[in-house]
Amino acid sequence: MTNTSTPTPKWEIATRERVRVALKKFARPLQDLVARDANEGDTRLLITDLLCEALGYDKYEDLTTEYMVRGEFADYGVRIDKQMAAFIEVKRATTKLGVKHLRQVEMYAVNEGVEWVVLTNGVHWQVYHLTAGLPVTIDLTLDLDLLGPQTVSHKADQLFYLSKESFKRKQIEDVWKQTAATSPKALLSLLLSEPVLDAARRELRRRAGYNLDSADLARLVRSSIVRAEVLESR
Repeated sequence: MTNTSTPTPKWEIATRERVRVALKKFARPLQDLVARDANEGDTRLLITDLLCEALGYDKYEDLTTEYMVRGEFADYGVRIDKQMAAFIEVKRATTKLGVKHLRQVEMYAVNEGVEWVVLTNGVHWQVYHLTAGLPVTIDLTLDLDLLGPQTVSHKADQLFYLSKESFKRKQIEDVWKQTAATSPKALLSLLLSEPVLDAARRELRRRAGYNLDSADLARLVRSSIVRAEVLESR
């Protein structure tokens, strides 16, 4: 049988390997940052090295620091082909990333018409996609702990999508679309759609002889899923 699978491009193989090697190199410095509760400035120094050595960005051509947006300053702006493509907000190594940090960098992106924002403390990386509108829709696309229990290869496979080579080819958009399509919010919307509710009502009647109208079934599905999600997040 003929193998019709598309071979992995050489650039992608090389980029993934570069990211993997860099992650091994920076593991100890990252651990040291956490151990000494390094300040935000020291954390930025390491992140600059990661952006350049692991992810392939040119320090002078692709990155800008303290990018001003309406009187506020984004820690990093990332340019792809001279166009602003993402903002990165950096916190000190031991800071737990939270909603207030996201809102800060989200404002920068909305004001500049940028679709991608990254929150990081050097160890933890969160990548979000913004869709313009009222309100703005923001989707968590990648959530990565560089000091977590996963293998270096697994971490490199995720961080690869932030590399210059991958980002300029917009491969991360495929990750975002898949993640957004299978998010709890998206799945809940799917389950509450009329075709799915109708099919569920018929199956419930077949299995249990129980007739339930769509509105009651929708309330049960919504309360069950939302309650389960809240319990899981605790």
